[in-house]
Amino acid sequence: MIAPTYHAIVLVSPGGDPIVQVSVLASSSAGNSTLVATERTRLLVDAGLSRKETFERLHLAGHDPDSLTAILITHEHSDHINGLQVIARKLRIPIYISRLTAPAIAWDENWGDTSPHLELFQAGTSFTIGDIDVTSFTIPHDAVDPVGFSFRAEGIKISIATDLGYLPDSIRHHLRGSDLLLLESNHDVEMLKVGPYPWSVKQRVMGRNGHLSNDVACSFIRDDLDTTTSTLILGHLSESNNHPEIVRLCAQQALHGRSLFTKLVIAHPKRPTETFTY
Repeated sequence: MIAPTYHAIVLVSPGGDPIVQVSVLASSSAGNSTLVATERTRLLVDAGLSRKETFERLHLAGHDPDSLTAILITHEHSDHINGLQVIARKLRIPIYISRLTAPAIAWDENWGDTSPHLELFQAGTSFTIGDIDVTSFTIPHDAVDPVGFSFRAEGIKISIATDLGYLPDSIRHHLRGSDLLLLESNHDVEMLKVGPYPWSVKQRVMGRNGHLSNDVACSFIRDDLDTTTSTLILGHLSESNNHPEIVRLCAQQALHGRSLFTKLVIAHPKRPTETFTY
């Protein structure tokens, strides 16, 4: 097993206080990855991009890949783990993954005289990595044991909930009090119905273990989004069955006058978001 390595790169605000930074490196069916960073801990949530692309986007976000502390995985679908083994082997950092998801991944034999350092957890449990408290929660998706995550550090709460067919009360509970929320807004229902996917795939996407539609995401924004949420990032947009401007218009209408104090961001599949600092 490989112990995590901590690097002495310090993030501080202009006033000298510790800060929390978040950047969505990618969010789409082509690849998903998000950076959550504090003064001494840097977490990569999902590794769906290649090592090269992940490292390039980390540099664009102002972070050295060698400073990563750990990788956390939400589920085993390829758009969340494509670069996982190459990145973890290159950086020699642990992988936090649910105990049921780990066996669902085909671990390769190219680790040499090492082996992947897996930190297994039970979905729904909490744990700490460095100075970040992590809470996992079960999400409804057609994977073995999919989870979302909430992160707490320096009094800030960051939540990530993508790849889910609907929003049960349990998830709404976990998203409350989030300062920054990354939420799925995958498809426009009418575009999906007339789009290029086979009917079986359309049924999967629209099902309770599929993906959130714009309508469901915007209903949550209108009725349940916490007033503490200062940044709302909508992600995992389908490139075939959605459009960023449709998502933006729906969300702006759902936010009403809240746009004055809730920043709305649409994640792009081919470039990282800005870095959000708290």
